Parts: sequence; C-alpha cells; structure tokens
Amino acid sequence: MSVQVSIKHGGKAQDVTLDTSKPPSAFKQFIYEITGVPVDRMKVMAKGVVLKDDTPWSKLSIKPGFQFMVIGAAGELPKPPEKPIVFLEDMGDAALASALRLPVGLANLGNTCYMNSTVQCLRTIPELQTALQAYTPTDQSDANRMLTAEMRRLYQAMGQTTERMIPAVFLQRLRIVAPQFAEQRPGQGYAQQDAEECLGSIINSLRQSSLNVPSESDSAPGGLVEKYLMGEMTTELKCDEAPDEPPTMSTQAFSKIECNISITTNYMHTGIKDSLDQKIEKLSPSLGRQAVYSQRSRISRLPSNLIVHMVRFYWRTDINKKAKIMRKVKFPFEFDVLDLVTDDLKQKLLPANTRMKELEKERDERRKVRKRTRKAVQTTPAVDHVGSPPPSVSSTVEVGGASAPVGEGMEVDTPNQTGATDEELGDEGEIRKREAEELANLIHPDLKADVGANSTGVYELVGMVTHKGASADSGHYIGYARADVVNSSGNETKYDDDHDQWIKFDDDKVSMMTADKVGMLDGGGEESAAYILLYRSKRFS
Repeated sequence: MSVQVSIKHGGKAQDVTLDTSKPPSAFKQFIYEITGVPVDRMKVMAKGVVLKDDTPWSKLSIKPGFQFMVIGAAGELPKPPEKPIVFLEDMGDAALASALRLPVGLANLGNTCYMNSTVQCLRTIPELQTALQAYTPTDQSDANRMLTAEMRRLYQAMGQTTERMIPAVFLQRLRIVAPQFAEQRPGQGYAQQDAEECLGSIINSLRQSSLNVPSESDSAPGGLVEKYLMGEMTTELKCDEAPDEPPTMSTQAFSKIECNISITTNYMHTGIKDSLDQKIEKLSPSLGRQAVYSQRSRISRLPSNLIVHMVRFYWRTDINKKAKIMRKVKFPFEFDVLDLVTDDLKQKLLPANTRMKELEKERDERRKVRKRTRKAVQTTPAVDHVGSPPPSVSSTVEVGGASAPVGEGMEVDTPNQTGATDEELGDEGEIRKREAEELANLIHPDLKADVGANSTGVYELVGMVTHKGASADSGHYIGYARADVVNSSGNETKYDDDHDQWIKFDDDKVSMMTADKVGMLDGGGEESAAYILLYRSKRFS
C-alpha cells in the first residue's frame, strides 16, 4: 500500500511516497538518498516516537499527509585533527611560551635596569636576531665575541620560557667589555649607569665580533652593524669671519643621531636639526686665529635601523654632576628624514618616498572601508526566513575603542553606505603585491645595491627606552617594544596594520599598553621620558 507523506529535515519539507509493504529500514534508505543523512546517524521521529527498523506501520496509524521528522547531519563526519590536541596545562615551558607568544622580563640584579631595558629594545631589530642565530664565536678569549655569544644564548632562552630570566652571565660579560658598568659605591652596591652608554657598548661589541647576516650575496665590506645600524654623515665647515676661505668637507660614520634639547625645543625633529646645524670655534688657517665657523651636517647614508638619542643629560659644573633636562619633547611614530639628508641622497630617495606616501593614503582608505563593512555585518542581525526567532544581538558595539549602546546617537554604516565592499575592493594581498612591485621599481639602483640601507627615507618607531627620575645617577630605565615586532613570526598576513599594541618591559614586570600611552612618554617632569628611540625602515609589502 502506498501513502503520500512528507519528511522534514533542516527546516524544509518534502512530499514523498511511503510503501508500507516494505520495512522501515527500506524507508530510511530512501530518506538517505533524498537528504544525504547516513542511516547510522539518522533518527526518524513520528508523533514523538522514534521509528525503529522493527516498528510496525500499523502502530503509527499513517494517513495521507503524515509528516516524519528527520534528525541528523548530511555528509561525512569531520575527520580527527592530524596532530593531537595539546592543552595549555599539559605544555612545557618552551611550548607554552610559543603558544602564548608572551615575551618575558629580565630580573634586576642591582641597578641593572639600564641594561635590561636596552636588551629588550634591541630585540626589535630582526637582522640582529637572524645574525645571532647563526653566530658561533671562533675565539673564546675575545671578550667582545663572548658577549655576543651570550646575547645569542640569552635571546634564545627568553623565547623558550614563560618565567623571568636572570641575565647574570650577560651582565658579567658586559662588565668585562665595559668595566665602568662594574662601578660600586660604598655601602650602596653597584651604581646606576647610563642606558645610552650601555647601548653604545653593546653595539660596539657586536661590531668587533664581525657579526653578519647569513646568506648575504653582496660583496660590500662590513658586517651587520656597519650595514644595518650605521649611517654616514657629511659635514661642511664654512668660516663666518673669512668668506673667501674655501669650505671643508668631511664624512664620518655614525650609529645614532642626537636630538639636542633647548628651552625652545618642542619636537624631536627640531632638536635633531639643531644638532646638525651648529656654530663652533676653531683655528682658521687663513686668519691665523680662532674664528667662528658654521657647521652643517647632513646624512649621506641611511641605515635600516636608526637610533635617536634624546640628549637629556648634561654636566653641570656648579654641582659637579650630571643633571637632567625634563622638557617635554614630542616624538613621531612615523619619521620622514628627507630634509635631514644631503641633496644627492634626497634626489635618490624622492621618487619612492613620494609614491610610498600616496600608496599609504590609498591603503588607509581601503582599511577604513573594510572596517566599516565588517562593522556593518557584525551589527546587522541575521533574518531566519523559516520563521525561527532572530539570534540575540549584543546591546553594545565597539566604537573608537569604547562601548556605546546601540541606537543612542550612533550611526552604523551599511555596505551600501560605504560605497564599496571587500569584493569590490579586490583581494588586498594581490593589491599589495602590485604596490610593492611598483615601489621597488622606483628605488634608485644605488640604494638597491646598498645592503642594509633605507631606500625611502621613512621610518617607523618600534622600540624605546625611557628614564624616570631627576638625575642621571639615579632614577629608573624602562624598555618598550611594539608588540607585532617582538611577536612577529615572519609569515603572518595581516592587512589592518594595527600598530596600537605595545609591550612595556619594567625589568621582570611585563605588561601591555596602547600607542597613545607610549606617545605620552615625552617628558615634562620626573615621570618616564623618552631617552632612546629605535626606528626601522617602514615596511611596505
């Protein structure tokens, strides 16, 4: 006997013919052919009763229009993961540190915050990490090489644990290389030291160790420090009192540029220009006496990593000790040095520099559209056309970093209001690939051939050391690093360019903070003020 019935699965009903002369198992096989739900995972309900293979049809009193409810998922069962799942509580220190990607702090061994903050800041230099991984000291009697080898071991250990590190061996090696850091004061232990002097000592040791980045095919002289951390300064001297005296030109290498701070300095850029343009007194060969000269210095080679030293300490002869300049000096997160370079270098940088800024504006527009589109999707409730109730929607959404109630004076863009969607914008990865190729074609051949040089003249802030207190002989140093730089795995694809998160290294206390908070570390009192700033070439890929 055949009866017209319906089966309902996944919110949809279908009319089928039931042959009651065949057992329920045959009907289940028929349902499988229609819905794709395997028989062994299928449950058929009829009037609240589960249809079993031996259930007699007469028990169900089936009439035309009778409805069966089919429960079960179509398709194959999900396959187990290729690798077994390991929970956090079952991981060792190395695996846990890798999973959480949390950087660790360094223990203070007695006024060693100057060293701890400097070591953390240097971790933001990717070429240094690469060079250290491949470094093996050839002469264990060389103090510089042993300090470099210990730096390699320390960084490796810091990446394999979630516990604070005790840099006792590194400190010992540092004091061998630079004995001034072993200074002690009667009854007070080891003396506080200058983080900028510590940074200079470490960089000098790396240079003396012939540290280099592996797999470099260029034949240019110099190692990691000379290529990636040192630039070249060209200086012109003109005698103000003897205009006919020919000017003298000279060049010298530098590992940092200084920002002089006066009573009129409000911005880092201004302080740097003041340090490059000065009046000095020297012996004039044409006048045969001391004369005033105008000294004008400009950068003729830009390294990939640029260190800026805020000159906050100076020697006061009246008290016979170092004093601190607490003036507020604003520093940029993006630093364009085009007006600090020689005319020749400026002409080489200009095409890529100009186009990079234009492309950055285009990226910023696409970024805004994508954020608005995502926000519109997240704030638009889905509609169930089958008649089921709509899903619950949170009463707050994130707006500019703060929660605001939905509907209270807040406008939400929808995809139609933005004028473009993700699909219309195109694949961001492909767009960026074309942009990077375009920019690479604009880089001057001389800059392409100069391994480790900045080829656009634009830098971005990635690390910093601050000083807290009123004098150089006391106070406290703290290190800061941009989170995406310290935690970078090198193979991530992120197009939001979110550089808002920073990591604060207060010795062994590690915490997160926003870029806005970092920007407030510009001085103006005894609180933490920027002292060393580490910039790297702005990435555009």
